[in-house]
Amino acid sequence: MKPFKALLSLFAVVLLGPVVLPGAKADTWNKKTVVTFSQPVEIPGKILPAGTYTFQLLDSLSDRHIVQVFNADGSQIIATILAINNYRLTPTGDNVMKFSERPGDSPEALRAWFYPGDSFGQEFVYPRARAIQLAQTTQVIVPAVAAETIDDSAMRTAPIVAVTPDQKEVEVTTVIQTTPPAEVVRTVPVAVAAAPETEELPKTASSMPLIALLGGLSISLALGLKLFLKLAS
Repeated sequence: MKPFKALLSLFAVVLLGPVVLPGAKADTWNKKTVVTFSQPVEIPGKILPAGTYTFQLLDSLSDRHIVQVFNADGSQIIATILAINNYRLTPTGDNVMKFSERPGDSPEALRAWFYPGDSFGQEFVYPRARAIQLAQTTQVIVPAVAAETIDDSAMRTAPIVAVTPDQKEVEVTTVIQTTPPAEVVRTVPVAVAAAPETEELPKTASSMPLIALLGGLSISLALGLKLFLKLAS
């Protein structure tokens, strides 16, 4: 029975393994990042007071990401915001990037969130009215949802546009690199070495004298062996 029980235990480990192991990679999958702000900052639809917050990815759709913001220990959700990939943003040493200008004493608005190892920024999408204000103030193109408020339905289905500093709405993919840039494949000519010509070896003298010599030695050896056997008898 002991071998049978051991086999059952091994079978249970094999079954439970796939259920337990994925949890170990959860932080990599959801890009969990802890950020501390020394002053209030703005995210789409909300002002975050100075403090420590946890950013993580909730869902990744084809052309947009849903990001959740929690308190420092991740026990309370504060906001759910929309973001898109921007491969033209250059990652910096900071986890987030703020707009460089702000009107008056208003909090700085967050533009993007970088996760270590990513070659792109997750640029935040603002409601259209606020995106127009930010684009005018900072002279930067700002992605926006064509809605005044961004609820769960708008996050998943509402069209995303790009607002230019002159208040024009353009197709987001024409001004923001949301997909990885295609690698340029260059054809490099390969020099093929010509096969060396086969040189004929010079012909040697005829092998007939060597054959005659070997034949004579064979006959002498046979006669000597015959004579030795006769004397030995």
